[in-house]
Amino acid sequence: QVQLVESGGGLVQAGDSLRLSCAASGRTFSRYAMAWFRQAPGKEREFVAAIMWSGGTTYYADSVKGRFTIRRDNAKNTLYVQMNSLKPEDTAVYYCAATTIWYGSSWSLNPSIQYWGKGTLVTVSS
Repeated sequence: QVQLVESGGGLVQAGDSLRLSCAASGRTFSRYAMAWFRQAPGKEREFVAAIMWSGGTTYYADSVKGRFTIRRDNAKNTLYVQMNSLKPEDTAVYYCAATTIWYGSSWSLNPSIQYWGKGTLVTVSS
């Protein structure tokens, strides 16, 4: 019922900024907690950031806390992540995700995700 499409990825240098967007189909966007995950070459998928249905509650992985900001606009059915001070280790395919469950502080423990986007590639050169 939900289709997610990421955009905004690209090639940047260390220290640069990038903003990713995720467009969701349908009118049920506000029913889902939204999150960003990423998968670097040769590594497992890892959690990046999550935002609750209303947008008032967020949770970040320690590796991005203070550098990334997750936001949502329910009127536009769109999820965003502003990424600042990018590092080479941020290089990965970034995936938009939607779930009806809020995982609190357990987002990094392989949560069950109902919908995934196809991903957008972010490459940070050193």
